[in-house]
Formats: sequence, structure tokens, C-alpha cells
Amino acid sequence: MSNTTIKVSNRRKLSNKTSFRQTVRNSLTMAHRGLLKVKRTPEQLFDVTLQPIIFTLMFTYIFGGAISGNVHSYLPVIIPGILVQTVITTSVVTGVQLREDMDKGVFDRFKSLPIARIAPLAGALLADTIRYTIATTMTFTMGYIMGYRPEGGLAFVFLAALLVIICSWAISWIFAFLGVISRTASSVQGISMIVLFPLTFLSNAFVPADTMPKLIQWFVKFNPISHLVTAVRNLTNSGTIGWDFTISLIGAAVIVAIFAPLTVRAYMKRA
Repeated sequence: MSNTTIKVSNRRKLSNKTSFRQTVRNSLTMAHRGLLKVKRTPEQLFDVTLQPIIFTLMFTYIFGGAISGNVHSYLPVIIPGILVQTVITTSVVTGVQLREDMDKGVFDRFKSLPIARIAPLAGALLADTIRYTIATTMTFTMGYIMGYRPEGGLAFVFLAALLVIICSWAISWIFAFLGVISRTASSVQGISMIVLFPLTFLSNAFVPADTMPKLIQWFVKFNPISHLVTAVRNLTNSGTIGWDFTISLIGAAVIVAIFAPLTVRAYMKRA
């Protein structure tokens, strides 16, 4: 056995025995690495900066008059819908970038470092919360420029933003799992869009559910995106915490409980 092989083996053993504090520190370092990637290639933020602006303008002026009579009256309906749709869609990037890093051999190089094996995965998931925060801020800012004034107050707007970020982070575990088990980044992107498009557009994010056919109304009623959108509307527009808020948090917890172990187990087999 060569000296290089022995060194790599020893480093792997060391990385398996890292303490919780060391694991957290390594994960934060990897999260910082993710932010540095964005700094070097800022075009990676186009989806969380331009998309909220384009979608808000497009959907507001297309549907505003038809659904609410005028644009201003439609803003309390569409801004929470755009917020959820944009941030949830952004969570796909976690799985895509994870798959790209694995294809490029980046994670193979991490194997030789004396760090916690879970740190690259945890760091990637942590760094993407910054993307969710940017998308959330841009959506509310665009809504404010267009005349949206949440009656719930700033505290409930902050709580709504936190709820969306938490739920998006939970959903990112699903796409992280796809990123680990899929063969290519494009397949992760394709599968994710096939799942997300029906969930986001067959919801109450853009139009009231009672205007839809009965069969679609049934789907919209049980659609988790609809519950999240309703929770955000209740928080921002009336400052109330209803059952939809609870359902959204429970759903996020269930997703993490199921997909976090699956993702970690699949990742550990390849790390």
C-alpha cells in the first residue's frame, strides 16, 4: 500500500471521528465555500433576483384585473403566491449543484481532507438558505414598490418569510436526495420541474380555488403548497396564525424526518 493511500485512509478515519463541534465548524466552512462560489459567479443569483421581479410584474398585470378587478387589490393575493412559488422553485438548485459537484469530482477531493464526511452536504444545504432569503426579500420589496402594504405588520411579514425559508429548506432535502442518487444534474432539474410545476400552478397561489373545476379543487385543497400560501397570506394580510401555518410546519418536519436520513445514508455510501 502506498504512502498516499495510507494518508487518505487515515484522514477518512479521522473524519469519521470528528466531534459535533468540529462537524458544525466544517459545515460552516463548506457553507462559506458555497457563498464564495456565488461571489465568483454572481449570475447564479439571477433566479432569486430577476425571477421574483419578472413573475410579480407578469402575473400581477395579467391576472390582476380579471381576478380582483384591479392590480392593487390583487397584490395581497399574488405576492404571497409568488413568494412561495419562487422560493420553493429555488430549492431545486440544491440538488442540481450537489450533483454537479459530485460529477466534477469535487466531493472526491473532500474525501482526502480531515473533515466530517457530512460537512460538504450540510454546508451546501446551509448556504442555500441565503438564496431563499434573497428571493424572499426581493419578492416583498417588489410588492412594496408596486403598492403592497401588508396589514399584518412587519413582525408577521418576518414570520411569514421565516416560514417560507424553513419549508423551502425542508423541501431542499428531497432535491438533495435526488442529487445524490441521480446520474446527471439535468435529470435532477427535469424531475424536479415535473414535480414542482403541478404543485405550484395547481394551487391557490395565483387564482382562487373555487374558480377551478371540482376535481382540481379537490387537488388544490390537499396540495401542501396551497396550505403554505394560505399560511403566508394569513400572516401578512391579517396577522393571524391559523391551521395552515401548523400544517406547513408539520409537513416540513415530516419531510426532513424522512428525507434527511435517506439523503445522508445515500451520501455516506458515496462520500
